Amino acid sequence: MSDVLYLHGFASSSQSTKAGYLAGRLREHGITLRAPDFNQPDFATLTMTRMLDQLSTEVGNTAQAPMTLVGSSLGGTLAVLAAARMRARVERLVLFAPAVMFAKEGHHLLPPDRIDAWKRRGEMSFFHYGHNEERQLSYSFYEDSLQHDAFGAAFDQPTLIFQGLRDASVDYRTVEAFAHARPNVTLSLLDDDHQLIASLPRIWNDMEAFLGLVE
Repeated sequence: MSDVLYLHGFASSSQSTKAGYLAGRLREHGITLRAPDFNQPDFATLTMTRMLDQLSTEVGNTAQAPMTLVGSSLGGTLAVLAAARMRARVERLVLFAPAVMFAKEGHHLLPPDRIDAWKRRGEMSFFHYGHNEERQLSYSFYEDSLQHDAFGAAFDQPTLIFQGLRDASVDYRTVEAFAHARPNVTLSLLDDDHQLIASLPRIWNDMEAFLGLVE
């Protein structure tokens, strides 16, 4: 079984509910889930480029074996970009509500008028679920994000996507279009919201088979 890395979402942390749940299930199979903290050194200077560099370092510090990337929301975007860039090291992807349209102008993070306000101010406050408080984030995060097009990324690793039909952050129709254009992707649409917490037992059942942990 390959190493498994969990890539948390925007304004989340490596200690999220999904990360904890999956770590417990994988531990039953003798597998340690590694979860880099992309908030380091601070949330204010976060960018997709920094996240990719941090993930590249994390991958480079492991044994030369293929790995599975499990990405949630913005972490799903990161997983797709990493799969395209590090083909020899990434064996499979599991994505939860991946924000595949993140590189498009006016993407779902904020409406256009708030993007304009963010640019004028140079920073904006976001509620950070990992810290349970408001945190400032530089406008450079948005500028940098436009360079990283996950929707158009070319990757051929087997990929399993779980997407909620009641997701208010990531439009399931966008994820459907992303999946249908790629024969290597299997999409499961669930009656759930963006967090997918209620669907975790179902998700794990599918993941366990996808990762080759059951016969």
